[in-house]
Amino acid sequence: MKIKWWGHACFKITASDGTAIITDPYPDIGYQPITDQADIVTVSHDHFDHNAVDRVGGEPTVIKTAGTHRVKNVEITGVDSVHDDAGGDKRGSNLIFTFTIDDLKIVHLGDQGIVLTESQIEQIGKVDILMLPVGGTYTIDAEQAYEVVQQLNPKAVLPMHYKTEVLDFDIAGVEEFTKLFPKDKVKSLAEAELTLDMLPADQVVYLLRYVTE
Repeated sequence: MKIKWWGHACFKITASDGTAIITDPYPDIGYQPITDQADIVTVSHDHFDHNAVDRVGGEPTVIKTAGTHRVKNVEITGVDSVHDDAGGDKRGSNLIFTFTIDDLKIVHLGDQGIVLTESQIEQIGKVDILMLPVGGTYTIDAEQAYEVVQQLNPKAVLPMHYKTEVLDFDIAGVEEFTKLFPKDKVKSLAEAELTLDMLPADQVVYLLRYVTE
């Protein structure tokens, strides 16, 4: 399995059979234009920086509802959540997506606004790879994200939705999150793509480099 971080909350997940999934595609917000094609696109909520489905090539199946969906050999489940700490009154609803691919469970939290409830933890189940926002302001912040990691206990953690050199949103950088982990558990990668044929024995935070060209 390969995982590429385009930037923001947008990842491309490629299964061993070639099935391609793109999460929360963005418009022109500073990152490189998305040039990949996909079989599946998931949209966690209908804010402009997460729902630019027209930027994805191919003729993908678009999933933006709760419940279980099966496309090709991928099982996808949307779990209802909220985008803020006021039951959705400030910023609306959000969907957490779980993907079962190549016998691994990947979870994308979208713009999660609070730590997880017991019901959400139960619906999500065992997690191998967790993609979660860490920048705060519009989502959970670094300390809340750390708490979510403790709630789900994944083997691989992929931070997203944080301030970078090209994103001028009023959110924090990833350092506020990574400083909460032992230094030897944080791996900064020079590339945007991560190949995970096997999970790490112990939990690792992977910092992918967003696509630059």
